[in-house]
Amino acid sequence: MNMREFVDRLDKRGLLVRIKRPVDAKYEMATLMKMLDGKPILFEQVKGSSMPVVANICSSRELIALGLGIEQGEIISKLAVAVDHPKEPKVADAKGYEEIDVDLTKLPILTHYPLDGGPYISSGVVVASDPEFGLNASYHRIMTIGKDKVVIRILPRHFDEFLKRGNKEFAVCIGNSMPVSVASAVSTELGKSELSIANALAETSLIELGGHKVPKSEIIMIAEMTGEMHDEGPFLDLTETPDIVRKQRVAKIKKIFAKKNPIYHALLPGGLEHKFLMGMPREPMIFREVSKVCECKDVLITPGGCSWLHAIVSIKKKNPDDGRKAIEAAFKGHKSLKHVWVVDDDIDIHNQGEIEWAMATRFQGDRDLVVKREKGSSLDPSSDLETRETTKMGFDLTIPAGRDLKEFKKPELTLKLDVKDYLA
Repeated sequence: MNMREFVDRLDKRGLLVRIKRPVDAKYEMATLMKMLDGKPILFEQVKGSSMPVVANICSSRELIALGLGIEQGEIISKLAVAVDHPKEPKVADAKGYEEIDVDLTKLPILTHYPLDGGPYISSGVVVASDPEFGLNASYHRIMTIGKDKVVIRILPRHFDEFLKRGNKEFAVCIGNSMPVSVASAVSTELGKSELSIANALAETSLIELGGHKVPKSEIIMIAEMTGEMHDEGPFLDLTETPDIVRKQRVAKIKKIFAKKNPIYHALLPGGLEHKFLMGMPREPMIFREVSKVCECKDVLITPGGCSWLHAIVSIKKKNPDDGRKAIEAAFKGHKSLKHVWVVDDDIDIHNQGEIEWAMATRFQGDRDLVVKREKGSSLDPSSDLETRETTKMGFDLTIPAGRDLKEFKKPELTLKLDVKDYLA
């Protein structure tokens, strides 16, 4: 199911909000995306562009599960299996694409906030190739600085390594299927292709276009690094606080291919779609590491923790130190994590009230708190922005070893009743 088919499915189910009046890509569209956060939107008319824009299509677990064709409760396990057992995708000839003018001003690229350094492509998946390591797919925010020039924020990860190895040309794919959108946010070892992970999630074939193997996206740009550097930012990031201005690499857009009547996918920085796409793929990474030291039942990266800095881990405790082991493993599984809460498997990690109840009744600060000072996330505005050092804390909210479990359990309902019988 490609993105267009997914949008059609949302429309048929009555989940798509259609905005028919013309809207401006500068501020107006982003404001509406924020006001309707969590609800998929189709902007049918965009001022200055012939392309409609879809947004908020990955802004909840329900939507992501629907796009993957699975149940919500299967997301972590399916993604974990796909990461551990990727499948090389087939490559087919490109059909239904046309080459359009290289003029970024004709695309509905949003300026999201007054603080933005410029219009930003925020949903683009960068696909790069290396003779030894194969294909890499990853998200990078892309600020436009001309009709055919962009500046890209690149962290010292796999795409950066590909560039250092001399791979200057790459593709930017906008309007991707759900498997590609989710898999491209996964952090895994160098040489394991995110597009193979996408294919393991659901059948995902690639096409050859402009000399590059890419997923079947609505819009595909072929770009090349120029060797120049340019100020990038400010940009509102996951924490909903502005990231600083930095010198970043400049790329020239050489070609643009598009499907007939393409739909542009816009992603709101700091919105729920941004948070779920970035944070949720870290859950199986934490799950995998915690499972190495104890029995892990579930993991949740919380939206309140910017879908990046906070996690809740559910375990089936068998040994007195399982809680502390789980804390250390969680920090290993997601190195940007700042705070983690570990609970017994009787606690519903999707219910914040139950987490707070466990903390109130099962936690003692002098016994169950883990504090450490080490590198964290550059997205945390309270950390040292030069060294990225931060104070990390883990809270072991599991039932203390050696205590009677009855002291820490809520009572079950005394009788099995159907409340409908009493309300009829």
